[in-house]
Order: sequence, then structure tokens, then C-alpha cells
Amino acid sequence: MRGPAHLGAAALLAILPAVGWATASRAATVEVEVDGAEPGGGPILVALCQGGLSGSACNEGDKVQPQGGEARVVFQNVPPGVYAVAAFQDTNRSGQLDRTPLGLPLEPYGFSGEPGRRSRPDFREAAFSLREPGVALRVRLARALPRR
Repeated sequence: MRGPAHLGAAALLAILPAVGWATASRAATVEVEVDGAEPGGGPILVALCQGGLSGSACNEGDKVQPQGGEARVVFQNVPPGVYAVAAFQDTNRSGQLDRTPLGLPLEPYGFSGEPGRRSRPDFREAAFSLREPGVALRVRLARALPRR
């Protein structure tokens, strides 16, 4: 697992590989367990979002290689507040979530909140409250469309 990173401001489901992380004195930890990764399917990109699910609201993240269909990401020193987590498996290693012309994801993806969800939730549905010392949560990856 690499350290936390800063994600580009592209649309949430076009999360780009991590490139840097601002350090500051913060108080809580967010531990994210991601399951449902496809074997040999490439890395998982996980973003911590605040205030929305757009790319500009999801600017802290990490990229990890899954082991046995699972991956673990820990965001440390995160200020208490209301957040959501978005994740996808970059099966073709393009650095973004590939979509159909209608915008449906072609790669496994998931959000915090209700497990087994097949559509993108709004921020309130995916949100959780972060307080000290932190929170642990699980995100389940699923495909919107069957694999071709």
C-alpha cells in the first residue's frame, strides 16, 4: 500500500492516480476495506470525499493493488467532519473509470453507505460522520454492466 495521495479534480468516477498529499495536524483515521475486486483486474483507486461526490470534492485518495479480491486503505490525520468514500478497480490501468457513451461504468466501482448498491448514490446516502479517533468501513465493488 502506498501512502495517501491527492487526486485530480476530474469527475469522481474518472479518479486519476494519486500524486501528492498535503500534511497538516489532524485528528482522525478512516480505514477503508474494499472487497469485490476482480482477480488480476488492476489496482483499486479509493477517494475520500467531502461535501459531494464530484471530482473536486474527492481530492484525497490512494491507489492500492488488491490481494485476494480485497484491499485496505487508511487515511490518517483527517479532520473530523462528514465524508463519503468512492472506489473503483482500474481493470485496464488507464487511471480513470471507463464508461459507456451513456455514462455507465465499465469497471467495478462502489461507494460508502448502503452495500450492494447498483447506482451512484447522492452524497447524503454515501456519507458518514468522522469523529476522533476514527472510523472503519467497507466498500463493495460491483459492475453496473456484465463483463464483456
